[in-house]
Amino acid sequence: MPVQWTISHAERLVVAVAKEQVTTADIERYFAGITADGAMGYRKIFEITHALNALSDDNLKALGQRVVLYAQHGQVGPLALVAASDESFHQAKVFAAAATARRPLAIFRELHKAREWLDAQPAPDA
Repeated sequence: MPVQWTISHAERLVVAVAKEQVTTADIERYFAGITADGAMGYRKIFEITHALNALSDDNLKALGQRVVLYAQHGQVGPLALVAASDESFHQAKVFAAAATARRPLAIFRELHKAREWLDAQPAPDA
């Protein structure tokens, strides 16, 4: 599976990793999965460094707009995107520019920096 995630309800945290050929359907499956588990409002780390550039800028913008819709119908939590390669960093910037929901969002080159930042963000209310 190109996108795998774990949810810690105790920490109100989602950690997701995208690898190989990721499609829009894979990301939509992730959105549906965390929504069904009641975790859309949790803090999130999403590692995309090893995802191949299968998503076009238009796809990334559409996914960002999907987040805006989620935000209109409920809370979306802080997001730390980890993108160590130049290609993944570009993709993260395109997505972030479109995902204009009111929540903290930052892009990092290193996982430990992303986790430090995310740990400083308040966990959403239970």
